[in-house]
Amino acid sequence: HVQLVESGGGSVQAGGSLRLSCAASGYTSANYCMGWYRQAPGKEREGVAVIDTDGITSYKDSVKGRFTAFKDNAANTLYLQMINLTPEDTAMYYCAADPVPRSLDCSDGTCYDYGMDFCGKGTQVTVS
Repeated sequence: HVQLVESGGGSVQAGGSLRLSCAASGYTSANYCMGWYRQAPGKEREGVAVIDTDGITSYKDSVKGRFTAFKDNAANTLYLQMINLTPEDTAMYYCAADPVPRSLDCSDGTCYDYGMDFCGKGTQVTVS
């Protein structure tokens, strides 16, 4: 039974930082494509970062240089370090996983979502 549980969201002022965590269980994250999505009120869900099955990390253009996704395979945990946050980053953030490579593809700076099998319930980030 695959389970993803996000944590670390909160309210920060513009320019602030947050680190989101995603604890995975029921599978080995090292073998999966792992991604972060966000959904702002009234907007569609969008991919922001992905670590693919080959270990390559890529990002949506608007978060490059500010967001860093990384994994602790031993702890089966995915992270998203976010700095220089802006009000436009306000959203519910979700982590997701899929065994298929490029299920979320951000390699050209635009994230294309091909559907990831597993997704957490999200953690809210609010920037004011």
